[in-house]
Amino acid sequence: MSNRDYYEILGVEKNSSKDDIKSAFRKKARQLHPDVNKAPDAEAKFKELGQAYEVLMDDDKRSMYDRYGEDGLKNAGYDFNGPFDFGFGDLSEILSSFFGGGFGGGRQNPNAPRRGSDLRLDLQIEFEEAIFGLEKDVEISHLENCSRCNGSRVEPGSAPSTCPTCGGSGKVQHVTQTILGHFTQVSTCPQCQGQGRIISNPCKECRGEGRKEVKKVINIKIPAGVDEGNKLRVSGEGDYGLNGGPPGDLYVVLYAKPHKAFKRDGVNIYLEKGISFSQAAIGDIIEVETVDGIKELKIHVGIQSGTVLTLKNVGVPYLNTPSRRGDQFVKINVVTPMNLSEEEKRLFERLAEINNEKLKKDGHLFDKIKGAFSGT
Repeated sequence: MSNRDYYEILGVEKNSSKDDIKSAFRKKARQLHPDVNKAPDAEAKFKELGQAYEVLMDDDKRSMYDRYGEDGLKNAGYDFNGPFDFGFGDLSEILSSFFGGGFGGGRQNPNAPRRGSDLRLDLQIEFEEAIFGLEKDVEISHLENCSRCNGSRVEPGSAPSTCPTCGGSGKVQHVTQTILGHFTQVSTCPQCQGQGRIISNPCKECRGEGRKEVKKVINIKIPAGVDEGNKLRVSGEGDYGLNGGPPGDLYVVLYAKPHKAFKRDGVNIYLEKGISFSQAAIGDIIEVETVDGIKELKIHVGIQSGTVLTLKNVGVPYLNTPSRRGDQFVKINVVTPMNLSEEEKRLFERLAEINNEKLKKDGHLFDKIKGAFSGT
């Protein structure tokens, strides 16, 4: 029995199905093909791979190989010196599957309709606009069909001619003979650059391009609750397609300007609010700025600096569900007075006496008061 193990060459088990063998062959052939693998022994290994594949894909040959090995096949008259039959038809078909259509196979019509490119527009909006939404006119620039030739790329009254080199396919073929037979390599036609047509009288307006850059103003609707980096798709406002193909889309990427007072995190809004010692000590009802206007907020007695209070349902609307809204969180900062009148100083000193606090007359009084309200 021959020392060569066809199952090992292909990397499959002895009970593998034909689909498993075919899959293994495709994978290894892609790695070992001499046009890809430049190793000195690549051609020999590729030929060996082909022998193993041919035998194991044929039920009769595989049965004889399993019983008697490679020598049994040779004694039965099977010839491994000629081109192999891979069971795929023309060799160019399998090579086409390896190299993305560069080796024969089906051709694409170079003049078939092609969809236009998608475009991107970065748009900055105000903080409040991102929260409540708006309609906005914006200027865009995209490719539209030339008004003179209507996308045909030739002067009115003219017509393109079929490329004599490729016969209108946009591709040219080169047939190469290998140890495994012949295969057909396909490349872009050098005369028409893959278009399949020759334009001898190009449109004077678009210079044979078929499209021209056009600026226009469109109206876009921005929904309430959009966030930084959200994308809006405007259908059909990308570049026009080629050869009558549909246009691409416009994607508007939104960026909100920062607000001087508010911070946003998802559907919630954050604000810092300063209050006086008196308000912190005895409580108060204060006015707080929100995106809906001024709202009242209750300050409870003895509130500490850093306390966070909540105003419900005055945050950002949920995207696509504007009836639901987030909250606004207000961080309270107790503000230490910097410049006191004589009367105010006496009042604080009296407060210190009531609390049995012995104060030094070196300016530390208000540090102690501040510490009392900040919890330090």
